[in-house]
Amino acid sequence: MGAVAYLPGQHDRAKLMRYDTAVILKRFFFVEESLVISQAGWLAGVGTMEAKYTLARHMWEDSLTGDAQRTRVFELRYPSRLMEIGDEEPLMRLVNEARNAPSGLAMVQSLAQVFKPALLAAYRAYLALADGIGDGPSIRFMELALREKEAQITELEGLLPVLREYHPEDVADAEAWCAEIARRLNAMGGIGLDPVEAKAGDPVTLPGREPFALAQIPERDRRFRQVTYYWPDVVDPTYPYGDGMSLQIRSAISHLNEVWAVETGGALLHAFADELGWEFVLDAARWTYDESRHMRMGYERLMAWGYETAELPLGTYIYMAAYNQDPIYRLGSLYFFETKNIKRKPERIKSFTDFSDDVSRHDMDFDWADETIHAAYGTRWLTKLLEVRGEAKPDPHVVRAYVGNLVDSMVAKATDADRAEIRAIADHIMTKAQKIAGA
Repeated sequence: MGAVAYLPGQHDRAKLMRYDTAVILKRFFFVEESLVISQAGWLAGVGTMEAKYTLARHMWEDSLTGDAQRTRVFELRYPSRLMEIGDEEPLMRLVNEARNAPSGLAMVQSLAQVFKPALLAAYRAYLALADGIGDGPSIRFMELALREKEAQITELEGLLPVLREYHPEDVADAEAWCAEIARRLNAMGGIGLDPVEAKAGDPVTLPGREPFALAQIPERDRRFRQVTYYWPDVVDPTYPYGDGMSLQIRSAISHLNEVWAVETGGALLHAFADELGWEFVLDAARWTYDESRHMRMGYERLMAWGYETAELPLGTYIYMAAYNQDPIYRLGSLYFFETKNIKRKPERIKSFTDFSDDVSRHDMDFDWADETIHAAYGTRWLTKLLEVRGEAKPDPHVVRAYVGNLVDSMVAKATDADRAEIRAIADHIMTKAQKIAGA
């Protein structure tokens, strides 16, 4: 009897099967998730304005990439909904250990020169093998992820010179830190399409590590005026919030000072990622990115009006109000200020329309839309966190009220010197505004 004949089935499209694809995308997801958490935790510990808003956007982009990868894994493994680290444990020990960087410079440099390039190479390798018919849904988001990684690497490299200038004492340690991570990552085969060449075992301990701890005192951009209270009305009830030109300036200064919200968003993402899970990470990454956009709104308006960074105050009092507190109160502080101020936004949009201030109106309009989303985030995740912690009747307003007391206590600490300092800064800004306007 002759051999059974079959039609030829060899084809370039058949390089990755469904299960192979799911395994690879799962690996990518866990790396992206870890790097999101690392970037979030370090936001308060990096000094430049550019570093804060760049990392905030990157972690949001990475969260969307990770979410698309995670969703695709569930599709490919249907009906299973498990996302276990499993064979990725040796790789993830190293990626997670990198969070314990000796400095913010070392963390940013490890992203720029080790982890993001490794992911970029892995994504290119994946797309070279993926089948445009069978795995079309993955190819779409992976091509976007590849383009984002290319841009991120360029942007991160652009941050390094100023970070090195700010902290020259950290340069040598950062170089050694990144070289060691790269050596170990290469030794296990990198972040590739095949399982890493390492066995599960004890946690990785990198030389020079500093166990990660949230910066309780945020590092701020040295080009700006470093103050505790960023406008006189915060500490002086007789100082008017203002109308007309005063409202234009006050609004821009408030937006600029949402730097505290960027740092806080990162802090709470890092603090509760394990406790609240991936859906929380996804929302918190978006929340943090939105706050970075608001910060830039104020910055861009003030720069366009002709101010120099050295004239502009960056305050710390809101971030410092939660100094060494349970991180739930950092989550509560975002919720507190979102719900405290949201009702005033439509009034200010109308005022800016009356002033023919199109850019302030534009920024406040988008801010208002964001904050309606954020208020829902605060209610949802504070309630969930209280449930997880065993509260029989979880009420986020209890946390909100406590945060209000923390903020009031911080304001009560203002000294006459604090009030005089910020009054002088505000007077200078308003005097310059009169000159800019030709009044």
